Amino acid sequence: MNSRVRTALLASCIPALTLLAAQNVAAQNSEIRIFCSNGFRPALEKLRPEYERAIGRKTNIQFGASANFKRSIESGEPFDLAILTPQIVADLIKDGKMAAGTAVDLASSGIGMAVRAGSPKPDVSTAQAVKQTMLKAKSIGYVKVGAGTPPVVNMLNQLGISEDVQRKTVFQPGAEQSMASIAEGKTDIAFALISEILAVPGVQLAGPLPPEFQKRIILTAGIASSTKNREAVNQIIQSLTSASAAPTIKAVGLDPIGKGK
Repeated sequence: MNSRVRTALLASCIPALTLLAAQNVAAQNSEIRIFCSNGFRPALEKLRPEYERAIGRKTNIQFGASANFKRSIESGEPFDLAILTPQIVADLIKDGKMAAGTAVDLASSGIGMAVRAGSPKPDVSTAQAVKQTMLKAKSIGYVKVGAGTPPVVNMLNQLGISEDVQRKTVFQPGAEQSMASIAEGKTDIAFALISEILAVPGVQLAGPLPPEFQKRIILTAGIASSTKNREAVNQIIQSLTSASAAPTIKAVGLDPIGKGK
């Protein structure tokens, strides 16, 4: 091959190489997009500065209900990392929206009853006590579509008070709105993950649901199959499961899972 041909070939390759390099730089400098269940929100907000320092980049976080994020991801909304309930992560991996082998359980939370801060705490130690508290309450709130909703509905059915409670139930689109309603005195009692209750000023935890109604809700991380930020996302997960993160996770009412527990 003569020098003129080599020069021509090299010249034709330069634009493609330049474009590839520019794309790599853009990916490395772009924000990492995270979808996070409200149940893990208190922990992620506190741990965010630490993992952002570790990766040297900013993260763009959206908080909400796992079921809502599932619909967003299925419709093609871009993301890099999602922290949702295990079954939803499994479904998204099966559908190819999340990369196989990336699911990592981060923490779990029980379900509790919330009341306004400063008000007398109702007895929630037994099934009968919870039943009487709900029958006496003027208004009851919980998220209509949420990770902790099925156990609450199951509890109402087992106690035989579903119809009585339905008439005074205030359904909320998310835990944030449900807790705000308690803090403002608009709702007497509400059910949510304990981590969602403890994080809100003006709200206090009356107590966890009795053992026969209790269910641990796990929060699981999964990585988008289309992400261009795999290395950085892996570092975030490593930070969230580290021993140094465990005290912060425990402090917000979650139980860490994995090597950091």
